[in-house]
Amino acid sequence: MRNVSTIRKSALSFAMGLCLSSLVAGPALAQSVTGAIAGRANAGETITVKNSDTGLVRTITVGKEGNYRIAQLPPGNYSVAAGSGAAVSVSVSLGGTTTLNLLKDGAVNLDAVQVLGSRVVNRVDVHSTESSTNVTRQEIARLPVDQSLTSVALLAPGVIASGASFGGLTFGGASVAENVVYINGLDVTDPYRRQGFSTVPFAFYQEFQIKTGGYSAEFGRSTGGVINAITRSGGNEFHAGAEATFEPFAWASTLKDHFHSDGTLDERDRTSRDGGSFYKANVWASGPIVKDRLFFFAMYEQRDSNPRDIDTIEAFRTTSNNDFWGAKFDWRINDDHLLELLAFSDKAKSTTSNYEYDWDSGVFGDKNGESYSGSGGDNYSLTYTGHFTENFTAKAMYGINKRSATGGSPWDAGCSIVTRSGSYTAQFGPATEQEGCHPTNSSVSSRFDKRTAMRLDFEWALGDHLLRFGMDREVMDSDSSRFYPGDGSSYLVQAASAGGVLPNGAVIPSGVTAIVDARRYITGAPVSTKAEAFYIEDNWNITPNLLLNLGVRADKFENTLASGATFAKASFSDMISPRLGFSWDVKGDGSTKVFGNAGRYYIPLTNKLTDYFGGGTTDEHTYYVLDGWVEKSDPVTGMPYLFPRLGAQLGPVDTEGNVAAPDDVRTEVARDLKQVFQDEYILGFQRAINQTWSYGVNATYRKVTRAVEDVRINHVEGCPWYSGDWPILNPGDTNTLWCPTTGDWVTFDSSQDGYKALGSGLIMGYKKPRRTYKSVEFQLDRAWDEHWSFNASYIWSKTEGNIEGPVNSDTGYADTNLVQYYDHPAVNERYGVLFNDHRHQIKLRGSYKLNDYFLFGATLSTYSGGPISAFGVRWPNDNRSAGGPSEYSGGGSGWLCQSGCSDWTTRQLVFTPLGAFGRMPWVTDVSANVTWTIPVPVGSLKARFAVYNLFNSQTTVNVHTRYESTPGNKMPYFGEAKGWQSPRYMQLVLTYEY
Repeated sequence: MRNVSTIRKSALSFAMGLCLSSLVAGPALAQSVTGAIAGRANAGETITVKNSDTGLVRTITVGKEGNYRIAQLPPGNYSVAAGSGAAVSVSVSLGGTTTLNLLKDGAVNLDAVQVLGSRVVNRVDVHSTESSTNVTRQEIARLPVDQSLTSVALLAPGVIASGASFGGLTFGGASVAENVVYINGLDVTDPYRRQGFSTVPFAFYQEFQIKTGGYSAEFGRSTGGVINAITRSGGNEFHAGAEATFEPFAWASTLKDHFHSDGTLDERDRTSRDGGSFYKANVWASGPIVKDRLFFFAMYEQRDSNPRDIDTIEAFRTTSNNDFWGAKFDWRINDDHLLELLAFSDKAKSTTSNYEYDWDSGVFGDKNGESYSGSGGDNYSLTYTGHFTENFTAKAMYGINKRSATGGSPWDAGCSIVTRSGSYTAQFGPATEQEGCHPTNSSVSSRFDKRTAMRLDFEWALGDHLLRFGMDREVMDSDSSRFYPGDGSSYLVQAASAGGVLPNGAVIPSGVTAIVDARRYITGAPVSTKAEAFYIEDNWNITPNLLLNLGVRADKFENTLASGATFAKASFSDMISPRLGFSWDVKGDGSTKVFGNAGRYYIPLTNKLTDYFGGGTTDEHTYYVLDGWVEKSDPVTGMPYLFPRLGAQLGPVDTEGNVAAPDDVRTEVARDLKQVFQDEYILGFQRAINQTWSYGVNATYRKVTRAVEDVRINHVEGCPWYSGDWPILNPGDTNTLWCPTTGDWVTFDSSQDGYKALGSGLIMGYKKPRRTYKSVEFQLDRAWDEHWSFNASYIWSKTEGNIEGPVNSDTGYADTNLVQYYDHPAVNERYGVLFNDHRHQIKLRGSYKLNDYFLFGATLSTYSGGPISAFGVRWPNDNRSAGGPSEYSGGGSGWLCQSGCSDWTTRQLVFTPLGAFGRMPWVTDVSANVTWTIPVPVGSLKARFAVYNLFNSQTTVNVHTRYESTPGNKMPYFGEAKGWQSPRYMQLVLTYEY
């Protein structure tokens, strides 16, 4: 009672809720890997903050206005004292400001806070103008949350796992290629497609922050969401532990075999025998190297998985035995200067063997081949934090993030690709002996990405103003390659007729009945993106109860080709992002808040786009007479196989397909290319009912009105050169391209010109891109009080437009900024509900501590299914295809042919809007866990058993959207499922630490 009484007399806290159920997190600090404590106290008084875990002590003198702020504090628990008064224990969380008023004569209302023993935990954050959710590793341990950053992010309202064939997370209706991920302030997002990220073991993390909107000017290069995480650190006490995770194959429910309505098997073949076991174990240690000064945390983890994919006549078994190492060192040079080093390696490699398989007997046959794949890389960051006065701090960070994507097989070195055409089989009959020795006849590919990141961030407190400013620079390099295995050529055997003319102009001699096309293909080269930004922000307390956030961010970038030439670039003046926010403490006691913000967010181009246009390609064909077959021995298995004997060469090498790495892209990239941005507006309300219960509501509106894509341009007034090209430009806007015919620049309005219809000859342009997201969010929260907690959220939202973003989930096309929205004007003419439109979303989570031994947790997530749209192949007054019949071929029209379909002049077409064919079903996931704390003489031993997707829902999350193969010929499986929710699986985690 003594501690609680002291708190009631000395503390009023109205800041960020630090428990899992917090509604809104605090404003981001430099790199958002630290927190702060701020508030009001008596002018001239000394405020002392101490972290008992590390011995850190910071002091500051309260200014004449009665305000104080202690910034750049590592997240954790602190004691705060004013002068010689009693200390108050408070929590500081990632990216937030904990506000603690220490006025001697101030009235105190503890309805705004939660008291856990002697520790004050804030319930409402009147210093925040953003929407985010903070989660600590202790809070995660109480809930059935799988061990991944993705699973943590899905706790936040408005975040949904995409049903796209390429997966990913969608934040607030955005596509999966618009998010960024940070670990200890280092950007670890995939720079090539922006659809993945580097990661560390789950037990290596300390705290997570999921930003879903309204984030400050410090953050950019995202029009989706931000996942911000920090890793564990050491302290003055030595700790160590071990953890083992078990997911046996027998504990998972069976995937269903899926069939089309006509009884045929789904394109993925059989899935009911797929699956595999997964196990991992880690050991870690932390503690002081020098007490109060130098600390460490280190972890080693071993992972073992063996997934299998068993189809009707073949089976694939994969082995993946990988390890992870990581370490964090913190050197507190003194109380004002800190140096942090993070290093980790997430390299991984897997080997897949394919076998003949008999479904009925379940017997594996001969091994037919083997392939391997690799990923990951080594990562480092070094961060310095300095407090130069009580009111001025600086931070500098340098980091390297490496990723890779490699593939190949043991046959690559000694086996070339050998295939035969249908004409050869028709004339000479099917093969009676194996031809060629490569098991997959696929190219050898690799890609290595490296990001070098540098940041400078500053904070300067000046009375009622907190000025934050800084700059950052990232150099993102991608080096990709693709070539044929063996001797570098792919050999295609074809039937031939004397007198026929080959593509190189050679005439097939008399008596020759078969030829060999030896193709040599090499593509890929290093490309790079340099991105820079600076920002400045003023957090101004206009009154003690009203905070105004004024910020602006300016970005620039340059993409360079393999030749070193510039592919695309934008200057600071091209990418200005204003940010404005406010937070009003309505009652002045921290219990009720009204907040809002408005901001612009830009997103740069990826290396994928530069690589596609600028790598250069060697594509040569050499033709030979087929002089029979020669028998050779497989270099891996020793088995015999046939290889074509090359006779006389026919004509010169055909080099028409060679494309040198360009150094002039004036016809391929618009000179006045403008970058994609999103405008966002949020208005919200939050109230703490009492020390544990709170609720909130907010409304969000987001709008995108620009795209950067490759666009079919087959007509430009004044420049006949453009007759079927695909330059990168801003569709629907005015663009300027180089005209080789006239030797000058030509400017045209692509909303009126750019496309000439086949047949009618009509000249037309492309619709201006647009995407809007509207939502209303409600939350009810019951904070953890060492006994139980509960959180409920509901979101109504609507995502509309004619473009999803830089990828296309409807057609399963994942090449960022290279999708088919502007392959034809028909593809983007429809405004309507988009793939990521999930109108209703409900999330519940809670935990309950029965006693000192047993704790239970549960989560529920349910959201309405996305829309079903039809994609045809033609549109009125045009005989050119607007999309192909293949599910992943891209494009497609909303016009469907009803009659007279064989001729464009007689076709009767009916227009179908987006979402015209209904919606997919609701997707529901219920998960539960129980944690048993096992009494042991020393340390802590826990066993945590979790069941994910408890009711084994395998709901449809994606469907076939191709309506026609040719005009009037309906595809057989339109509207039928092609993607499903993952089945139930179970997980046991044993954790020991002391």
